[in-house]
Amino acid sequence: MNQKEDSAPSDAEAPNVLVADETAEFSADAAKDSAPEESAPTGAAESEPVSTETESQEAAESAESEEESAEPGYRPIKTMADKKPVTHVIGQTKIIAIINQKGGVGKSTTAVNLSAALGCNDKQVLLVDLDPQGNATSGLGIDKSQIHRDVYDVLLSDTPVNEAIIPDVCKGLDLLPATINLAGAEVELVNEIARENRLKSEIGQLRGTYDYIFIDCPPSLGLLTINALVAADKLLIPIQCEFYALEGVTKLLDSMKRVKSLLNPTLDIFGVLLTMYDSRTTLSKQVAEEVRRFFGKSVFDTMIPRTVKLSEAPSYGQPITEYDPSGKGGQAYFSLAKEVISRG
Repeated sequence: MNQKEDSAPSDAEAPNVLVADETAEFSADAAKDSAPEESAPTGAAESEPVSTETESQEAAESAESEEESAEPGYRPIKTMADKKPVTHVIGQTKIIAIINQKGGVGKSTTAVNLSAALGCNDKQVLLVDLDPQGNATSGLGIDKSQIHRDVYDVLLSDTPVNEAIIPDVCKGLDLLPATINLAGAEVELVNEIARENRLKSEIGQLRGTYDYIFIDCPPSLGLLTINALVAADKLLIPIQCEFYALEGVTKLLDSMKRVKSLLNPTLDIFGVLLTMYDSRTTLSKQVAEEVRRFFGKSVFDTMIPRTVKLSEAPSYGQPITEYDPSGKGGQAYFSLAKEVISRG
């Protein structure tokens, strides 16, 4: 999925509190045994272990309270009947596929956080999770075991797309979720009529309902990705600032050209996004320079930094705009959202 870009207090922390208690009690007993009996009044010797025990209990309760509050909660699964009314005029809908056949470059992280950042900028956004891993779905705090209809049903079971969309996951953001059911779609689509156009025919009817529709693609060039290429107007390509960054991009561009010539003549690159950028390393700077040399003005000015908060946010089921909006990662995605809006 991708950049996991997950850290939460775990049950392993509780034993540490107990160890601290035993250590404190052992230290207090040792001090009591080693001190001369006449050096301290009896009352003082008796009161010290009580004080230590009280402090240890308070520490344990505090740690337990922090652990309970840190557990990620799932968002309610609503239907389109519960969707809040849109308060602005929707312009021309832009359908953008976030794609790179290489895994772990930040596709799902970008799909979730860019969509949420645009929602915070008063845009109506639909995020389509087309990855069988469903990282974008879980990253937004949706319990996949409770989903009754997903993108698989839309593609292969003739389920109306509006019946599968979960509205208002975040401000201005709706989600077309994915579950493990989607893993079989590659094989099942082979025998379907107009198999490359399934996604296009479904989300095409949503034009005029959303300002942006983002498609989070799987890390492959199979039929699901071909469906995304046919449905999309433009491509957003995240590229990790690591060695092998451009490896495989050439093959992706070849696939884009074939789809453009045969199935989707309007398909083009919307932008290239540098992710996991570390300004402290020479390698990141060299990769950024190479990507800018190769893609030119298509590369966004905003670069997504490598931060712990971006990795932690999915484990809490929150986009970075909720989890840490003022941090470097949150500010980077807000900046990217403004660039996306400015590109029209």
